[in-house]
Amino acid sequence: MADSQREEFWDRLEDVRAGMLEIDGAFLPMSHNLEPEDGNIWFITAKGTSMARAAGEGARTRYIVSDTAQGIHAEIKGQLEISHDKEKLDEVWSTVASAWFEDGKSDIDIVLIRLIPASAEVWLGPESGLAFLFDLAKAKISGKKPDYAPKFSLSF
Repeated sequence: MADSQREEFWDRLEDVRAGMLEIDGAFLPMSHNLEPEDGNIWFITAKGTSMARAAGEGARTRYIVSDTAQGIHAEIKGQLEISHDKEKLDEVWSTVASAWFEDGKSDIDIVLIRLIPASAEVWLGPESGLAFLFDLAKAKISGKKPDYAPKFSLSF
């Protein structure tokens, strides 16, 4: 069952656009990029940011995602590190990143960050807001609680 949960986790996370990354006890909104085959979560930031500093120090962190449309809520714990992999930067580059860096992928201010997940607490629900509302209405009429998968843990 853990393999199917892991696959479902990555599938749903792939369709989420942003989350909150903890740096020095504060949460920063970040847009992530996934490459499930390498098992990492990737971010692009600028030199001199608290995130770049934390990654340079190999900081432990948490990344929180909550997306009702995708039916995923998760706390992902892991370690940050800086990557100098130009091919990976090409793979994870996005329109969102291009809005922050005038010179595109060749901007000298870019820092590619890898979050290496160690563990995650995950809650999966319906993959649509309408399904969620339908389940709530059905539960209210039947007197039974909605049937959602309970929280599960993953280790990477």
